[in-house]
Amino acid sequence: MIATIKGILEEKVPPFVLIDVAGVGYEIQLPMNCFYQLPELGESVRLLTHFIVREDAQLLYGFHDKASRSLFRELIKVNGIGPKVALAILSGLSCEQFVFAVKHEDLSSLVKVPGIGKKTAERLLVEMKDRLKNWNVELPETPISDSLSSHGDLPLQANVDPRDEAIAALESLGYKGNQADKLVKQVWTSGMSSEELIREALKAAL
Repeated sequence: MIATIKGILEEKVPPFVLIDVAGVGYEIQLPMNCFYQLPELGESVRLLTHFIVREDAQLLYGFHDKASRSLFRELIKVNGIGPKVALAILSGLSCEQFVFAVKHEDLSSLVKVPGIGKKTAERLLVEMKDRLKNWNVELPETPISDSLSSHGDLPLQANVDPRDEAIAALESLGYKGNQADKLVKQVWTSGMSSEELIREALKAAL
């Protein structure tokens, strides 16, 4: 099990990052709330990780805190919730907001996450309620739509249209191409970075 990764941040194309560890590059997928907290390219970064081995791939998922990783691990135990959907949930909702949604049986917020239909959302509410009952988190008072991080923007790859990068990131989180395109167009204003676009598009989706 690979539990942590510490190295130099070489690339970041949401939701993927490439971290150089003594000459070995590790490609890691992050929920967007964690992605916003990354340092500048070329700087040192440390992530908690969850390693998944499949027949066709070995995948690393990264997190900035134990709560996010723990929630990810609980989510993928739910029938019908794979790593991709779990990543989408954590990209749109903070841990506190997700616990709030479960405890208040907020079905409407969960079904807005790509990959979650009504039946899956109902299953999430039932299964996660018992698993989260002992979580000591400070529940938010803000609406779900205000839960996304507001950290500063970070430089991504140059000469890439931020709209294209934002659409690609949304698609990797499970949004269909036309949905991603519509969300980006809905929030786009001249001069926005790809991270601003992703953040605002996720807020608009919820």
